Amino acid sequence: MFSLDGQKALIVGIANENSIAYGCARALKAQGADLAITYLNERAEPHVRPLAEALGASIIAPLDVADPAQIEALFAQIGTQWGRLDTLLHSIAFCPKEDLHGRVTDCSRLGFQQAMDISVGSFMELVRLSEPLMADGGTCMTVSFYGAEKVVENYNIMGPVKSALESVTRYMAAELGPKGIRVHALSPGPLKTRAASGIAHFDAMLDAAAARAPTHQLATIEDCGAYAAFLASREAANVTGGVHYIDGGFNILG
Repeated sequence: MFSLDGQKALIVGIANENSIAYGCARALKAQGADLAITYLNERAEPHVRPLAEALGASIIAPLDVADPAQIEALFAQIGTQWGRLDTLLHSIAFCPKEDLHGRVTDCSRLGFQQAMDISVGSFMELVRLSEPLMADGGTCMTVSFYGAEKVVENYNIMGPVKSALESVTRYMAAELGPKGIRVHALSPGPLKTRAASGIAHFDAMLDAAAARAPTHQLATIEDCGAYAAFLASREAANVTGGVHYIDGGFNILG
């Protein structure tokens, strides 16, 4: 029904073949997009590069969003090699383990600052640098979770952090809409990703989500990819600013 032929897409956040970002990268590629894929560091590269190469990515580059020089180098390469960008997919989050596993009340200021910078500030920075490369419009997407809206046991400080992420998504959508740039937050139900495995009692969260969702199924990275590919298409040009639940209807139950 739609095609991404000729689109240029930057995918940030692949850790392995179970990553939401990898599911999105596969779907975008399947619809015809050319990909730029990043990896966090030398330790992550052996896990990411083979996946990127299998997808025929034109650009494979390191990106630690805590390092401004790496961000600037990546966008310089995209500007030189492609001259434009159509889609940005941001799927990264971080919080120090001791703060992630503790009460929100007890979260350290430094831990909160780190979580906000990596999980939210980096999305704002990537969107800002994508803007001049999206002269003909484009799509910027990030990944949230239902814990941004309601208290989810053991999600802890990442709830407020994801709430901030959803808020900046709305504000940037309003600011960039006149330029034809759409901004979205995908909100999958719990998935078995490496990042999610750091959450305490995560297996119990998975079981509860599957039992409660109207479909009685967990979301998959393929579900996320299909939704992301549609949002990146011209057919979704008049859709922006949303938090898009991909959770088997879990969110409608209150």
